[in-house]
Amino acid sequence: MLNWGPVVVAVVLFVLLTPGLLFQVPGRSRCLEFGNFQTSGAAILVHSLLYFGLICVFLLAIKVHFYMG
Repeated sequence: MLNWGPVVVAVVLFVLLTPGLLFQVPGRSRCLEFGNFQTSGAAILVHSLLYFGLICVFLLAIKVHFYMG
């Protein structure tokens, strides 16, 4: 049986935290912008820190596991 938890969590967080896709922190003209499909260096840094923090919480603290097969 394979543990698909880390793979699923990483893919979902990557899609949700892609800067400019759903939201962007900080935005170009405001602090938070939704669906503008643009990005900046500061937004990439903030979103990568959010990604790292959430992936640590889900994989190390909560220990998400999905077994298939």
